[in-house]
Amino acid sequence: MAGRRISLLTVKRSVTAAVVLAVLAGATLVFLDWWVERQARCADGVVKRGADEECVGVTDGSYVFADHLAPVTKRIREANEAVVEEGDDYVSVAYMTSFTVQEDDSNSEESVRHELQGAYLAQQRYNERSTPKIRLLIANTGSDSEHWRHTVGELVARKGDDGERLVAVAGLGPSTDRNREALRELSAHGLAMVASTMTATDVNEDEDGGKLRGYVRVAPTNVDEAKVAAEYLHQEGFGTAMVVQDVAERNLYARTLGDAFTDAFREGGRHRLVAERKTFDSSVPGNWKSELHFLSNQLCFHRPEVVYFAGRGQHLTHFLEALSDRVCPEWDFTVMTGDDTTNLTAQQVRKATASGIRVYYTGLAHPEMWKDEPEGAPEGLQAAFREDGQLEQWFGDDSHADGQAMMSHDAVLTAARGVQMADIGETGVTSEAVGRMFHLMQDSERVRGASGSLSFESDGNAHDKTVPILRLDPNGIPVFVRVLSPEG
Repeated sequence: MAGRRISLLTVKRSVTAAVVLAVLAGATLVFLDWWVERQARCADGVVKRGADEECVGVTDGSYVFADHLAPVTKRIREANEAVVEEGDDYVSVAYMTSFTVQEDDSNSEESVRHELQGAYLAQQRYNERSTPKIRLLIANTGSDSEHWRHTVGELVARKGDDGERLVAVAGLGPSTDRNREALRELSAHGLAMVASTMTATDVNEDEDGGKLRGYVRVAPTNVDEAKVAAEYLHQEGFGTAMVVQDVAERNLYARTLGDAFTDAFREGGRHRLVAERKTFDSSVPGNWKSELHFLSNQLCFHRPEVVYFAGRGQHLTHFLEALSDRVCPEWDFTVMTGDDTTNLTAQQVRKATASGIRVYYTGLAHPEMWKDEPEGAPEGLQAAFREDGQLEQWFGDDSHADGQAMMSHDAVLTAARGVQMADIGETGVTSEAVGRMFHLMQDSERVRGASGSLSFESDGNAHDKTVPILRLDPNGIPVFVRVLSPEG
C-alpha cells in the first residue's frame, strides 16, 4: 500500500512539473513573440522588414523614414495634430511611395523629398479654404517597393478605422510590376487612388485586362509623352530616329514608352526609323553597361539624327557616357527620352551633360511652363514652386525644377477635391464615393493644378494632359523649352 502511495505521489509531482513546464514554455513563447515584435517595431504602424531592416509602413509624421525628410515630416505632423485638435470634420489621405531609396531605385532622395514637400503644400492650400480637412499620412513601401504588401495592409486596415478615416491614397510610386500589384490590392479594397508620376500606359489594368476601380493619374501616359516627343522632333526637322530600349521584365515604363514612340514617330510618312530598336537588359547585373557600350558603336553605323532612349534616368547617364566615347565623334547625336529623367539629381544631370550630347526629354511639369499662359494654372500656385516661392521659404534652397513637387501637389489636391465633392452626398465621405467623384471632374469641375487643368477619362487617364519639353543643362538644372499637347 505504501508503495502505491509513493507511486501516486510521484505521478502527481510529475504531472504538476509537466504543467508548470508547459506554462513556462507558453510564457516563454509569448515573451519571445513580444520581444521579436518589439525589436522589429520602429514606431506605431512602422516595422523593420528585409535584410536591410528598412522601416516601412504608415505614419502621421510621428516617425521620420529618412533624415533628409525630417523638415517636411515635422511640418506634416504639426499640420495633422492641428486638424485632429480642431474637431471631427476630417479624413485621411495617404501619400505612398518608396521613401527609403537606395542606389538601384529609379527615384532619388531628392525626388521623393520634393514629392513629400508638394504633398504637404497641397494639404496646406486645401485646408486653408475647404472642408472636410485633410490629414496627410506618409506611407513607405521600402526600396524598390519590396515591402508593398505590408504597407498596403496597413493602409487597408486604416480604411475602416474611425480614428484614421483613410479614404484615398496618392503618389503610388513609379511604374513597376510591384507598384501595379499594390494598385490592384488597394482597388480590391475600395480605396480611391491618385497616381502622381506613373506613366506606363497599361499600369491601370487589373489581372483580367479591365481598368482599376477608383484610380486616376495626374501624369500623362507614355503614349501621350511619345506623341509629344515625336511632334516636337517633327517640328524641329528631325527625319530619322532610332530607339534604344531597356527590356527588363519588370520595367513597365520602358516597354510602353519604346512601343509608343515607335508608333508615333513614323506617323505622317516623312519620318522613319533607320533600323530595328536596339535593346539592353538592366536586370542583368554587371552586364547592361557593357551592352550600352556596344550599342553606342552600332549607332555610329546607322547614324540616326536622333536617338530615343526608352529607359530609366539612372541608365541614361551611363548610356550618354558610352555614347560620348563612340567611334564616330564627328557625328552629332541628339538624344530624346522620357520623364524618368526628372528623377536624376543635379549631380547626375551634370554627369550626363558632361558628355557634350544634346539631351531633351518629356517632363511631367516645370515651374516655368505656364509663365506665358495665365490660364494654365493659377498664378499664385505657379509662384509657389519658383525661386523665392512658398516651397523655398519653407525648405530652403531646394530647387523644384524637376516638377516632382508639382505632380505630388496635384495628386493630393485631386484626392482632396474628390473628398470635398463626396461630402455633399447623403452617405458622407467614403473611399468608394471619392473614387466615383474623380470621373465627374470635367468641364466646370476640372481641377486647376500646378501642372495644368486636370480632367479624367473613364479609364482614369488625364485627358489631353499637357507635357513640357525640357533640355538638360550643364549646370544640372532642367531648362524649359515649350509645352505641347498630345492632341495638338
